[in-house]
Amino acid sequence: MAVAEPTIDAQIHVGPRVRALREGMGLSLRDLAERSGVSAPMLSQVERGETSPTLQVAGRIAAGLELRLSQLLRLDEEGMVTVVRAGDRRRGGGAAGHAFEVLTPPLPGQRAELSRHVLAPGATTGGEGDPPMHEPGSREIALVEQGRVVLHIDGATTSLEAGDTVTFDADLPHRFENPGPDEAVLLAVVSAGLRRS
Repeated sequence: MAVAEPTIDAQIHVGPRVRALREGMGLSLRDLAERSGVSAPMLSQVERGETSPTLQVAGRIAAGLELRLSQLLRLDEEGMVTVVRAGDRRRGGGAAGHAFEVLTPPLPGQRAELSRHVLAPGATTGGEGDPPMHEPGSREIALVEQGRVVLHIDGATTSLEAGDTVTFDADLPHRFENPGPDEAVLLAVVSAGLRRS
């Protein structure tokens, strides 16, 4: 008599998560099928909630999404909502006159990060002590909250005023500069590896 493989409890609702992660990575069902070894029809059924995958199949789907099984199932997280209190932000000081705070928690599998940057007059991001260049395929969205900044990216410059938003390929050489005379503040969201080569 064959023993059935254990399946994932339907309460976890893995289907919508698989679909969101797949689409966030710019993958079609066929792409994920090739990466995971799970057939496209099976993936479609899982995403629509018509079937619960076995743990083995879920593990292969997680690998195709570049995650551990525990990350796919959110077993590494304490709950559905994570709050970073103002006093718990990860802070750093970059180049002279550049201070930043990471506003999102360091959760496993998280593919986006929100940070707040304060630039003194004449200061720039991207100097010694700043976070490293972003991974290939990263995109960045920045909102100028206060003051004026100039984005230098891949040899081009763009001036931004308070309230302006810019989106660009964050894996290109770039930096923000505050031409002064007042302090500038900007919020930046970096999404990792959405553009696959």
